[in-house]
Amino acid sequence: MSEKTFEKGVSDPTQKLDGSGLRICIVHTRWNYALVENMYKSVYETLINKYGVLPENIFTDTVSGSYELPMAAKQLIDASKAQASATASDLLGSPALANKEKSNKKTGPFDAVICLGIVIKGGTAHFEYICDAVTHGIMRVQLDTGIPVIFGVLTCYNDEQAIARSSTEEGFHHSEEWAAAAVESALRTNRKL
Repeated sequence: MSEKTFEKGVSDPTQKLDGSGLRICIVHTRWNYALVENMYKSVYETLINKYGVLPENIFTDTVSGSYELPMAAKQLIDASKAQASATASDLLGSPALANKEKSNKKTGPFDAVICLGIVIKGGTAHFEYICDAVTHGIMRVQLDTGIPVIFGVLTCYNDEQAIARSSTEEGFHHSEEWAAAAVESALRTNRKL
C-alpha cells in the first residue's frame, strides 16, 4: 500500500464533551522528562481549553519511571476515595463544607486518571518487559477500581521517534486524544442509559 488510505488516529467524539464537573488526575514520569513535560502540558491545556475541566480540579503527581505508573494511579485513586469518605457529612456522601465560600474545586474521588510516560527501546529485552508490565498494570488498575485510567505511554524504538511522537506539530496528537479519552470515559460512568 503506497498511498495513504485513511486518517490515522481517533475520530472526534460523537457528542460534545463537557468536563467542567470532573476531577482529573494526571500522573507522569520524570524519566525522559523534557519530552514527557511536552505531553503533560498538552494534556493539561486540552483538558482546560477544549473540555472545560477547571484547573483547580486537575491534580498532578509524578513518579520516577513508567514502571511506577500503575501503582501510583492505584494509590492516588484509593487516596481520593478515602479522603472523599472521610469528609462526607452524611450517609449520602455529601462533602462537608470546609468554609462557607463557594468554590469550584471538586472534592471526592477522581473521575479519571491519565498516566503519561515514554519508554525508549535500548539494546536489551528491558523495553519489552517494561512495556508489557505497564500496559497490563494500567489496565488492571482501571478494571479493579472502576475509574478510567488512560494509557498515555509512548513506546518508541528510538529517540527520534520519541521526539516526533511527543513534541512535533506534524506528529500524531496523542496528548489531545488522551485528554479526550479521559473526559469521555469519565462522563460515560455517569451517563444515563
